[in-house]
Amino acid sequence: MSKINDHDAYIAAAPAQFRPVLSRLRAGLSRALPDAEETMKYDMPGYQIQGTIIAGYAAFSKQCGLYVDPSAIAVHADEIASLKLKATKTGVTFSVRKPITDELVEKLAISSRSKKGF
Repeated sequence: MSKINDHDAYIAAAPAQFRPVLSRLRAGLSRALPDAEETMKYDMPGYQIQGTIIAGYAAFSKQCGLYVDPSAIAVHADEIASLKLKATKTGVTFSVRKPITDELVEKLAISSRSKKGF
C-alpha cells in the first residue's frame, strides 16, 4: 500500500461508512482552526500551527477518533460523557451510530489550540 500524503487521500482510503463522518470532521476542524495548516503526521491527518499539532483524526475498522491536547479532553469530559462517547487521555472515539457533534469538535479544537498556546 502506498503512503497516504494528504487529507483527501486519507478520507478516500477510509472504510466507506466513515467517509462522510471524516469529511464532516475535517470541515469542522477547518472552521474551528482557520489559520491552521493541514498536515499528515504518523499516517494520520491533522492540523498544525507553527509546526505544533493542534488536532488530528483517524478512522479504524469500527470507529473514528479525534485527538487533541489532554487538557481539552479534561475540560470537556462532562460533555463527552453526556454524549456517551468514549474518551482517552488524548482523544474521543465515535462511530456512525454514535457520532461526535460539530459543536463538540469545535470546542475541543479551540480548547486544544488555547492549551498549546495559540
